[in-house]
Amino acid sequence: MKPIISIRDLSKVFVTSRRLFSREKSLVKAISGFSLDIYPGEVLGLIGESGSGKTTLSRVLLNLTRAQAGSIDMEGVNLVGAKRQTVRQARSRFAVVFQDPASNLNPRQTVEHSIMRPLLIRGVPRPEARKRARLALEKVQMADSYLEAYPHQLSGGQQQRIAIARALVLEPDIMILDEPTSALDISVQAQVLNLLLDLQEELNLTYLVITHDLNVIRYVSDRIAVMYMGRLVEVGSTQEVLDQPLHPYTDILINSVPILDPRRRQEEKRDFPGEPGQVPDCEQACRLALRCPHVMDICMTSQPPLVEVTPGHLAECFLLEPSDSAQTSR
Repeated sequence: MKPIISIRDLSKVFVTSRRLFSREKSLVKAISGFSLDIYPGEVLGLIGESGSGKTTLSRVLLNLTRAQAGSIDMEGVNLVGAKRQTVRQARSRFAVVFQDPASNLNPRQTVEHSIMRPLLIRGVPRPEARKRARLALEKVQMADSYLEAYPHQLSGGQQQRIAIARALVLEPDIMILDEPTSALDISVQAQVLNLLLDLQEELNLTYLVITHDLNVIRYVSDRIAVMYMGRLVEVGSTQEVLDQPLHPYTDILINSVPILDPRRRQEEKRDFPGEPGQVPDCEQACRLALRCPHVMDICMTSQPPLVEVTPGHLAECFLLEPSDSAQTSR
């Protein structure tokens, strides 16, 4: 199957001041040599600590910020450096659902107007926009009576359903779900996740799910991509990545999930050196070298290749050996 999006060697660097009122500048590599394929109709989970580059990647895909290098191939069209009209056409195939629905719904607009607004901006006649808004509301299992409601009259789960309806009304191919349930009560999270999965199957949507919640990722994702300091360090099926992690950082993430049983917590406690964000001075070094419990001399001077250990399961680490059919993605 051909990927719907093929990302190759993507890089995004931000220039920041070292101190307040200082002219001295520093470079922050938010994304560094990132490569990944996203396939039609799949649910791809993207995980990593805060600052790993997940949100920046989504912003680059949505053309909210531009990459300095690399390519984003969308069915034969490279979106990096493309003309504005080309990017605009590609952007219309994306939709996004953010973390906090309350802050993303205008408190002065009714539900109907919130759902219709993206269509009106695109020049869709109001009667047609109203019809499509009602259909979108029906798809998220809400009655027409909510069309005249305001956000403050809705629960958190209902607000998120409205946000999903607003995304669906554009009839996208790809939906980016940025922490779609983290602001919701536990009792509501499962309902929203089940709704998203039903919609994905019904409409054959492609999801990129960004979250720190490994339970959510295990429940909804077909594959998982793990980011650390702007790089893809592991990718594979959900079961393989979570049950048989190959990269030390993935292992860190999995074992950072709190364990309620104090006996198990003592038995399974693992200490990892270093702090999040620490990287070696050498530009070519492995980004995890200062935190990795398995660090070797070569890690401090060279970036490990991304190798395929089992079919479809790849990771960046010098400790790994490729399978007979392995291919590097670099």
